[in-house]
Amino acid sequence: MRYQVTYKDQTDASGEPLTAPAGRAEVEFPDGVVLDKAFIERTPPEALHSEETMEEDDDFLSLGFEVWEYEIADGRQDEFVNALRNSQMVIDYQTLDEEPTPAAKGDFI
Repeated sequence: MRYQVTYKDQTDASGEPLTAPAGRAEVEFPDGVVLDKAFIERTPPEALHSEETMEEDDDFLSLGFEVWEYEIADGRQDEFVNALRNSQMVIDYQTLDEEPTPAAKGDFI
């Protein structure tokens, strides 16, 4: 099963990370749970606007986001989700469907 995970990415006034999101500082997953991972995107903090540094009043908006996708070993989804919940770095996660299931003949959509 595949998951997409969004991590918080705290930054300084110039938008540089203050903490290492999970892509750089791995969440404590049990051995063998994660088969593969891939970086998707990093969203800079809203406070940067179109400037190179944040204004003094915008420091509270210094939160950016990092999105990663993970391939999880069969039957190990609960361990993966528990590690995400305990990480204090995860903002959101969702499962990614491999293939949409086609409707059987005669089924109404």
